[in-house]
Amino acid sequence: MKMNGKIASLLALGFLIISCESDDNSVDLPKGEYDNGILISNEGAFSGGTGTINYISDDYSTMESEVYKKVNNEDLGTIVQSIGFNDDEAYIIANVSNKISIVNRNTFEKLGEITTGLNNPRYFAVSNGKGYVSNWGDTADENDDYIAIINLSSFAIEGTIPVVLGPEKLLGENNVLYVAHSGAYGTNNKVSVINTITNELSSTIEVGDVPNSMQIEDGYLWVLASGKPNYIPGVEETGGVLSKINTRDYSDIVNYTFGVTEHPGSLGLDDDEFYYGLGGSIYKMDIEDTELPTSAYIENISYYNMTIHDDKMYVTDAKDYASNGSVSIYDLETKELEQTFDVGLIPGGVYFN
Repeated sequence: MKMNGKIASLLALGFLIISCESDDNSVDLPKGEYDNGILISNEGAFSGGTGTINYISDDYSTMESEVYKKVNNEDLGTIVQSIGFNDDEAYIIANVSNKISIVNRNTFEKLGEITTGLNNPRYFAVSNGKGYVSNWGDTADENDDYIAIINLSSFAIEGTIPVVLGPEKLLGENNVLYVAHSGAYGTNNKVSVINTITNELSSTIEVGDVPNSMQIEDGYLWVLASGKPNYIPGVEETGGVLSKINTRDYSDIVNYTFGVTEHPGSLGLDDDEFYYGLGGSIYKMDIEDTELPTSAYIENISYYNMTIHDDKMYVTDAKDYASNGSVSIYDLETKELEQTFDVGLIPGGVYFN
C-alpha cells in the first residue's frame, strides 16, 4: 500500500509538471498565422481596384501579400482607408465601397461585414464597449457628416452622432471619443469631444487648420494640424500647429506654431518623445519641450505616412501612386534603416499584431 501511494504521488506530480509545462507553452503559441507581426493596409486604385493587406513577421523573415483575399477568396473593396481593432477583431474600412470587413486579426478569417449605414467611412475606434466610425457623408454636402455607432456583438450600426465637416482620425480614452476634423475635401480646424456613455457631443475644440493626427499622454491631448495647403483655389495657405490640450479643461491650450509654408503630419509618440514628418525629414521633440525642434532628427525620408511603435519607425512610400509602394523600418535610437519591403499599391497604414 505504501509503494502504491508513492507511485500515485509521483504520477500526480508528473501530471502537474506536464500540465504546468503545457500552460507555459500555450502562452507563447501564436493565435493564428498572422499573429506576431506587422500589417500594412494598401489603399489600392481609386477606380475599379481593390485595397489589400500585407503581413510582415516580427523578425522580418516572412512577407505575404493580399492576405485577406488568400484566406477569404474575395476582395476587400475600393480604397482600404484604415484598420481598427477590438480585441482579436480587425475592422477593415473600404472607403469608396462603403464597406467594413470584420476579420479575426490573427487568422484573417472573415467574421462579418457592414454595408449599410455608411457613407464615406474613414476611421474606427472603440470606447465604452462600442465601436465608432467617422463618416464624411456626401462630400458635396457640408452638413451631413457623422459618427456611426457599431454594436460590437452584432456588427450592426445602432445609431449616429452628427458632427461638423470632415471627421477623420478617432481616439478613444476613458469613455470619451476625440474626433479630428480635417475637412474632407475642404478644410476644418476642430476636434469634437463625444461622451460615449450618452453618445452626445460634449465639447468642440478649435485647433490648427487640418488636424491630421492625435496622441494622448499624461492627461493631455496632443493634436498635430498640417495647416491649409497652397494648392486649394481661393484658400489662403496657413502653417501647421501642434496643440497641447488639458483634458480636464479643454480651454487650457498651448499651441506650437510652424512657419506658413510648413505642413507637418503623422504625429507619433514613443518613450515621451514625439516624432512627426515635415518636408522630407523626421523631427523629434521631447514631451516636456516648450519649443518646436529647429533641426531634423532623420533627413531625406520619402514618406506617405509614418508610424512609431516600440522604438521603431515605419515609413510608407506611395512612390508614383500607380505602382506598388514600400515600407521602410528604422531603428529610432541608431536612426539606421533596418529593412525595406515592397508592398501593395499606395500603402497608407501600419498596424501591429
